Amino acid sequence: MDADSARRFRATRRDDRGGDAHSRVADGPGFPCRRCLRLARPGEEMLLLSWDLPRPLGPYWTPSPVFLHARDCEPEAAEDALPETVLANPLVSLRHYDAAGMCLYDLGLVLPGAEAEAPLRERLADPRVHFVNIHTARPGCWLAGVERTEPR
Repeated sequence: MDADSARRFRATRRDDRGGDAHSRVADGPGFPCRRCLRLARPGEEMLLLSWDLPRPLGPYWTPSPVFLHARDCEPEAAEDALPETVLANPLVSLRHYDAAGMCLYDLGLVLPGAEAEAPLRERLADPRVHFVNIHTARPGCWLAGVERTEPR
């Protein structure tokens, strides 16, 4: 999640659908922050809200329920690695998109988060792939976005 969206959500406690953000205190697993991309520690306050994902635009656009630390947090620079929020998730969906934001159905995959790295790397090698959104496979919540850092 970008810094501007996180600041706005924390300041207003309103989500992109106009609803109130729900405050939750982490009491176990299941609270993946979409800003810092780490799991909440027990006792941390989290906001649950609806976020209008920045991409893909067009027919595959969707809002997503997300958790966000109620207090400021910053993502760690994570190049060439999947974040804790993906690795700890028991079942994730890899959704691949081309430069026009069209879903590449033939590359879609559902698997445990801990097993996602190798298949993700293989699919990122496909020249059609512009970016990948990773979601929880059962509820469908957005977890993280992935894109190549090297030029094509």
